[in-house]
Amino acid sequence: MSDDHDHHDDHELRVSKIRSGTVIDHVRGGQALNVLAILGIDGSDGEEVSVGMNVPSDRLARKDIVKVEGRELSQDEVDVLSLIAPDASINIVREYEVVEKHRVERPDVVEGVLSCPNAECITTGGEPVTSQFEVLDDGVRCSYCDTIVREEIASLIDT
Repeated sequence: MSDDHDHHDDHELRVSKIRSGTVIDHVRGGQALNVLAILGIDGSDGEEVSVGMNVPSDRLARKDIVKVEGRELSQDEVDVLSLIAPDASINIVREYEVVEKHRVERPDVVEGVLSCPNAECITTGGEPVTSQFEVLDDGVRCSYCDTIVREEIASLIDT
């Protein structure tokens, strides 16, 4: 082990361990607040949340890390997360131990989680139609009106 690696571990410890909940690691730098938005976490429910932004990473040059105490993510939440944090790993923690660890997998389709930005789309016109987007390599495409969104996907999240 080089001294370099030990030094790296020191950085990791800046974000405290959680007793039980979810650790979302390897989020692209600067996306942590969007991750919280996807999960509907704004601090108003008193959740204990730790956020590390732009911390050094082996896998990405800089990464964000989000730790949420007392909450395990649903598969739907993980699917949406994959749209803005495709490299993320999700660690489920119970009694300070990581009991499950999985990488996010981008689904082919996400339903009912994003709002189409096209005002003319049938999903935005008050019709009882659930939004549906095909997941592309670099964005999402509305299954109804074919609008493609590449930037600001987080702003379309239907909370």
